[in-house]
Amino acid sequence: MDGPPRLDLDFTEDELHRYSRHILLGEVGATGQARLRQARVLVVGAGGLGSPLAMYLAAAGIGTIGLVDHDTLELSNLQRQVAHATDRVGRPKVESMAETLRALNPLTAVEPHAVRLTEETARDLVPRYDLVCDGTDNFPTRFLLGDACHRLARPLVSAAVLRFEGQLSTFKSHLGAPHPCHRCLHPEPPPDGLVPSCGEAGVLGAVTGVMGTLQATEVLKEVLGIGESLSGRLLLWDALDTRFRTIRLRRDPTCRLCGG
Repeated sequence: MDGPPRLDLDFTEDELHRYSRHILLGEVGATGQARLRQARVLVVGAGGLGSPLAMYLAAAGIGTIGLVDHDTLELSNLQRQVAHATDRVGRPKVESMAETLRALNPLTAVEPHAVRLTEETARDLVPRYDLVCDGTDNFPTRFLLGDACHRLARPLVSAAVLRFEGQLSTFKSHLGAPHPCHRCLHPEPPPDGLVPSCGEAGVLGAVTGVMGTLQATEVLKEVLGIGESLSGRLLLWDALDTRFRTIRLRRDPTCRLCGG
């Protein structure tokens, strides 16, 4: 039986210099940096969360980053979507973000997918990557992506923001108990109109920066295999109170996605 791909520990002088602060960390080192270089991560949503998330993944040396978003850049996006620029308004977001990531780190391969996420596109794209990040802003897409990651056996690192609050968790329910899936937390999407969108209720731009950066940190931890995973835990942040808290998530034996 084939084992995991063999790590390439040969680095150029430029790579050693670029990633020196990682390599100095005992928990990362050259082996960890090689894991990052080998990893393929899919970022769904090239907006407020996806901007800091993808930028820190590229800076960290993730080998391949896929970007999924079907929208074009609007002026109102720039209050929080820091991977973009004013002169790119009207361009596809994935093209704009890909330009930023390639400028930040030309060693990272960027694969833009200017498509709407559907069941069909999820079945096509998710298996191409080792890990998936949810930076979307609507419940139908969130649920579609969570279901797809469970069925296609890919870890999902998911963040969400609204007004002055954010939340973050990692879902690895494909590994079985005790890992819950996203439907163990929310069995069904809320009825239309019950939870306002950021476009309706607003969001402090810096809140997306904090949550996207935390999301990138959890992705790097998963790739490196270090620290305590957020699987089975939900991180909540209230920016106005400057308060973080974590609640335990349990696998629901009656869950229609992962139970039974």
